Amino acid sequence: MSTRPDTIALNMPIPSGDQLKAARTAAGLSQAQAAQLMGYPLQTGSRGGLQSRTWQALESTSDERSMQGPVFAMFLLLTGQHPDFTLERRPAAGQEPGAVTDAAADGEETISPE
Repeated sequence: MSTRPDTIALNMPIPSGDQLKAARTAAGLSQAQAAQLMGYPLQTGSRGGLQSRTWQALESTSDERSMQGPVFAMFLLLTGQHPDFTLERRPAAGQEPGAVTDAAADGEETISPE
């Protein structure tokens, strides 16, 4: 299989539970925050807070489930931890790469005081 010259090949190994936990804590995220970032379901825990049983299982050393390599690569990209690549917003149509845009042009909501 040949790759096009404009494609990027990512190294996407399956992380161990300890590697996943280390990446999450390095990002400063709780398990619930990391799960929400990656679209995993959240549940109300026994003490009333949110938790992700899925994320707990992925970090567990005794559970046989593990995060898929491409999902882990995306987590590293989203949290700025990927060893080789970073995510960057594409410039709006007609703008030069690296140009600064305002928040409204980037699709972000702006809130003004009433």
